[in-house]
Amino acid sequence: MKDKKSSPDSSGSSTGTPKDSHYARLRRQFRDQKSGGSEQNSQPYRQDNRFDRRKSVKGSPAEDGIIRLYGLHTVKAAIENPRRRIFRMLVTKNALARLELDDATLARLTPEMVEPRDIDALTGSDAVHQGVLIETAALKPRKLQDLKEGRLLLILDQVTDPHNVGAILRSAVAFGADAIITTSRHSPQESGVLAKSASGALEMIDQIEVRNLAEAIQELHELGYMTIGLDSEGPLEMEQTLKGNKVALVLGAEGKGLRQKTRETVNALARLDMPGAIKSLNVSNAAAISLYAAQRFLSK
Repeated sequence: MKDKKSSPDSSGSSTGTPKDSHYARLRRQFRDQKSGGSEQNSQPYRQDNRFDRRKSVKGSPAEDGIIRLYGLHTVKAAIENPRRRIFRMLVTKNALARLELDDATLARLTPEMVEPRDIDALTGSDAVHQGVLIETAALKPRKLQDLKEGRLLLILDQVTDPHNVGAILRSAVAFGADAIITTSRHSPQESGVLAKSASGALEMIDQIEVRNLAEAIQELHELGYMTIGLDSEGPLEMEQTLKGNKVALVLGAEGKGLRQKTRETVNALARLDMPGAIKSLNVSNAAAISLYAAQRFLSK
């Protein structure tokens, strides 16, 4: 049986699939643009309108005291957190199926079924909400005295970027840290961006806010913690400073690092020994590596 051959079109080329036609149009437009072709042909190629339905929107601010969290992992973790108060839930049919909530949870939340553009109107179209959003209250921070039984803490000295803090939260949960301590000022507040970057970790670790970080570090000393400030130019390798059975790692903001008062208050300043040409890391990467090293030390 002979193979069937496609019949040539008027230009002499073979008639192919719609995908072939799509690339043929792109090639023609590229040639026209290089040769100064017609205005119609010189316009950048745009896909069919079917793929351009969601228009760019800025979103709208939440009411005072309300925080909007979005994304499948973020929302699922928030729903499973008994400390989280949820006032409203907006979800698409597809996202609701992916969340796999039981009947009791659905009855408690009474979700509103919406289209993606309805959530865009709240978050802005740049937010990767995956078809689900909740309106909630911020979690109530814990107190420093609640850390008597902890073994591994992470302290952030004015780390302000919510993406970095979210990534740090995720690493802290992964390596079994008991809590994260931040300053009341110059630290990101709980938000959709931070929570999305944390991918659910925001609900899984205690967070403590302090007004005076140096005083808080002194209080941790009284609770038996060895406090180690991470500095790319620290005099000792981090492994040399790990002592005792309670460790608190202190990391500063990218660029300026630890503040002088913080450097003077910690038990030791240490560096992550890196044999390569680059001697400093993004703060979230440094947090992950130092948490891994501390957890290995404490688990011996």
